[in-house]
Amino acid sequence: MAARRAPDRSATSRPVADAIGVDTGGTFTDVVAWRAGRRVAFKVPSTPRDPARAVAEALERAEAGRGTRVRHGSTVATNALLERKGARVAFVTTEGFEDLLAIGRQDRPDLYALRPRRTPPLVPSERRIGVRERVTAGGRVTRSLSDAEVARVVRRVRALRPEAVAVGLLHSWSAPAHERRLARALTALGVPVCASSALVPEIREYERFATTAANAFLLPRVGDYLARVAAAGRGADLQVVLSHGGTAPAAQAAREPVRQLLSGPAAGLRAALAAARACGYARALTLDVGGTSTDCAFLGGRDTGDDGLPRRRAREVAGVPVLGPTLDVHTVGAGGGSIARLDAGGVLCVGPESAGADPGPACYGRGGPATVTDALVVLGLIAAESLAGGALPLDRAAARRALAGLARAMRVPSPEAAAAGVLRVAEARMEAALRTVSVGCGEDPRGAALVVFGGAGGLHACALAHALGMPAAIWPRDAGVLCALGALEGGSRRERSRSLLVDARDTAALRRAFAALEREVRASFAPAERARVAIERRAELRVRGQAHELAVAAWPLAGLAERFHDAHERRYGFADRTAVLEVVTVEVGGVLASAPPRERRPVRSRGERTRVRVRHDGRTWSAWALERDALAPGESVAGPAVLTDDGATLWVAPGWRARRHVGGAIVLTPRGRA
Repeated sequence: MAARRAPDRSATSRPVADAIGVDTGGTFTDVVAWRAGRRVAFKVPSTPRDPARAVAEALERAEAGRGTRVRHGSTVATNALLERKGARVAFVTTEGFEDLLAIGRQDRPDLYALRPRRTPPLVPSERRIGVRERVTAGGRVTRSLSDAEVARVVRRVRALRPEAVAVGLLHSWSAPAHERRLARALTALGVPVCASSALVPEIREYERFATTAANAFLLPRVGDYLARVAAAGRGADLQVVLSHGGTAPAAQAAREPVRQLLSGPAAGLRAALAAARACGYARALTLDVGGTSTDCAFLGGRDTGDDGLPRRRAREVAGVPVLGPTLDVHTVGAGGGSIARLDAGGVLCVGPESAGADPGPACYGRGGPATVTDALVVLGLIAAESLAGGALPLDRAAARRALAGLARAMRVPSPEAAAAGVLRVAEARMEAALRTVSVGCGEDPRGAALVVFGGAGGLHACALAHALGMPAAIWPRDAGVLCALGALEGGSRRERSRSLLVDARDTAALRRAFAALEREVRASFAPAERARVAIERRAELRVRGQAHELAVAAWPLAGLAERFHDAHERRYGFADRTAVLEVVTVEVGGVLASAPPRERRPVRSRGERTRVRVRHDGRTWSAWALERDALAPGESVAGPAVLTDDGATLWVAPGWRARRHVGGAIVLTPRGRA
């Protein structure tokens, strides 16, 4: 659908924002904007059927225009993959390997299912075309690609009337000439063409082919979306947050949408780690609770990068394996909008289905189902009369009716009892996710702080920090829009990688590979920026004969083997320091840091303290209700208390104390502990 032409304000004298961070979620679109040294944060309801409409409204309200720096974290690519609403793709591959997308790794998705259901490939068999050519893993051509074969493939693809084409040939990571030739010929069809050797020149055909097919599947939808967002920005410098936490220009991001699958969750991690370190904690668990899901990560761990952020090179999204650099974020369907219901056996379940933004939870007054947000409203933990800074009034009576219906089905005496059950189930899922990224990865959460953000993260802080034995929880300033803030502060980042399969002692080959990738990375920045780009080098190594690798810092090359053995010992408990090592893949990242505009601190308003009734742990409490700014730096309040900020709420449980840090964050500790 064509974007509505926005009025041109370039000829007027109306000032525009200096910088804007935008993060699109399933329920709200979060915005942080700077104008003339002032920071403004707000939320607008998301529009899931047309995500660009909410972003356009946000940019209009924030006054984007020429000269504005806009950094955008988006869930459009992720949702398109989850919903299977992408392009009609044709997949071109080496003859005999057409079914690889369906065969995969031959592992069972559910070990104990009598009739396991595998996620179907993005490209059905009738749109997978074999090419008569063959190249060995060493790059030797054993069957040439003829002109007649290229012409035949183009005719076959044209007959399928695809909206995008993916090309993935056997061993093209080593010898890409055939793949490039096919890609050039297929561009004559007038649809986007994605070649695996350009996107992910790495080993493992299944993962490389699946990533390329996913990129082609997402190309038209994400490209159209970003074009509409760019038009709404009225000439602003639009960059998109990628899965590795950095940003790339909108035009580049539109060509590689598969790199945006963790765009939203990745943006908040940098800001969360900064908040933890400012409060004296080098290690942190993050809990980002939004309207649809909860995202968790462990920061500052033993196997994180130089910046303290957890990185990985492959993961599965919506049943599709994806190669490429990402931040390691674990997601569960337990957000504020997660639907509470009884399953066929009468057991209470929460999520993963979500009420989303429309109709939303019952308390939105649009006929929605009972959700976690409704449970929090019924228990009094959400004490405000509206959400999103007043943009969304709360219908408390509707929330109570929804929980009353659930209480009857559960055979419990009251809506409050049903709400308490919903909260316990939701927090059990969140706790399991936090344990997955900490204990499950060999990290002890008891020495880390729990950084809670998103609209509802602060409502679960005390319960989850207590369950994991953590010494403190941190509610950052602007917690409700922290991902939008992180998008703006993340800086620009480009990454390039390729597989080598060389002996780790072959330093000459490694130097050549790193130098070539570094040239590509620097060339992806504007000429005036290249001298300021900081280069990071990583390598994936394995003991020769092993099937999987470990990633370690690769510069300087001296000590590469020792770093691998140390990482192997941390991960597996032992290391064979006499083994011959093989470098599988090398990766170069280029980082161009960008600091947000300096802020003039507004005059603090203390606000009023009132009393509210809260149901907690089986009894009713009289709790303080106050705004974050009612606490001066160093001042504290003992629980029970409810603190509010624009777009977020914090519950200080009995036995806990909340103290405002000088940087603006609220630090929660068990009473009696400093």
